[in-house]
Amino acid sequence: DLFVNDAFAAAHRAHVSIIGFTAVLQSAAGRIMERELKSLSKVLESPEKPCVFILGGAKADDSLEISKYVLNNGIADYVLTGGVVGHVFLAARGIDLGKTNMDFLQKKELMSLVPGIKELMQKYPDKIKTPKDIAVETNGKRKEVSVEELPTDYPIFDVGAKTVDGYANLIRNAKSIVVSGPMGVFENSEFVYGTKRIFEEIATSKAFSLAGGGHTIAALQELGLSNKISYISTAGGALIEFLMGKKLPGVLALEKAAARKT
Repeated sequence: DLFVNDAFAAAHRAHVSIIGFTAVLQSAAGRIMERELKSLSKVLESPEKPCVFILGGAKADDSLEISKYVLNNGIADYVLTGGVVGHVFLAARGIDLGKTNMDFLQKKELMSLVPGIKELMQKYPDKIKTPKDIAVETNGKRKEVSVEELPTDYPIFDVGAKTVDGYANLIRNAKSIVVSGPMGVFENSEFVYGTKRIFEEIATSKAFSLAGGGHTIAALQELGLSNKISYISTAGGALIEFLMGKKLPGVLALEKAAARKT
């Protein structure tokens, strides 16, 4: 009689189970879908300012598109980078991270993002923030190194204390915060520091905060901060595409069905 789509996390897929029924049945969005769209629209359509986007984690492929969309459309006042995203943005600043880290970026085919990031940084020099210091692993221990001291022979696993302090000031003054991705290898107790400090700042902030992505949610749960975030998205890929300003096929199909009904 009726098709109800409550799977926002799958709404970026144009599969028949997502878009097929809307063409032949009366259709509606479920409550989770409704909550997701309301919360996401809150930060993308009319965010309270200042609005801060925090991009981290190991999946850096989408970081340029998200940054470009939220800066070009006046959504974000600042984009703070950490994790592998931070490494790529530092490389775009012309900083040599050392053979181990540069080889990792090459292997993951992330160096192709560098020209676009460079261009974006020239356009928004004060709005994109990159790490001031990083933490490397040497003999299983954490060692903090300032960006001026790079390159390093060791793998980079976290942001350093100076970076955290700088980011914390911007987070404290924010009215809207979107976080996608941890600041480093939070699973390792030596390198949880950056993620812990940044996520604690978000949790104690009075801003509307939205978090998404598997590793972000895992880190929030591990740190016991999940209930202090305004909204945690169920989505990974769908959230990323939404943050890039893309129309999700599942949402579009529901909109078309609603338009036909009226």
